[in-house]
Amino acid sequence: MKIQIYTMQTAAEAVAAAAAGVDYLGVTPSNRGLPGEISFAAAREIVDALEGKAQRVALSVESDLDDIAAMVEAVRPDVLHLCGDIALVTPEKVEVLRARLLARHPALRILQAIPMTGPEALDHAAAFEPFADMFILDSVAAHIGGIGAAGVTHDWSLSREVVARSRLPVILAGGLKPENVKAAIEAVRPWAVDSLTHTNQPLPGGGFRKDIDKIAAFVEAARAA
Repeated sequence: MKIQIYTMQTAAEAVAAAAAGVDYLGVTPSNRGLPGEISFAAAREIVDALEGKAQRVALSVESDLDDIAAMVEAVRPDVLHLCGDIALVTPEKVEVLRARLLARHPALRILQAIPMTGPEALDHAAAFEPFADMFILDSVAAHIGGIGAAGVTHDWSLSREVVARSRLPVILAGGLKPENVKAAIEAVRPWAVDSLTHTNQPLPGGGFRKDIDKIAAFVEAARAA
């Protein structure tokens, strides 16, 4: 079972999370008011610090392909996580983006987010499958841009159906925490699990740091499933 944790705030906590057993560590390089977003420079510092320690994932909610490519150039992740509006970043656009990015970064992988809003998720996954390397099945919140960071679970039976149909590795996300990740794994049988909201330590003035103890508990629970 692989484990992914979002969204790292500093290089030090990212290295600590890797030491706790996390395989994929995510950053949110953005200026859109997304939960846990950081500058491109801060994201690059984290990516550099994690070299050889974990896979580095960078998230984008942008719909302009130039903006997405610019972020990849600045941050240099191992994995590009596309979680913008799939009506704007369509499978056809992901095909174009993939060709463009792989020409410069042949080892880059694309993690495509699938919004788990209903049975249409099955069709979305089928449409994106030829142009992605991995899927992340995530919840959607109206007050947060893009797919994910909602902090709530979705219909795991639907997620299980995506896993059963997909030829790609599938990450299950959405409201996962140490207390429910074992049940989620048993219900869905994903390749990996992801946590953001429930491995945070909220700060008094807003924002958060990552809680390394919660991350370690999440890793332990997931690996025991």
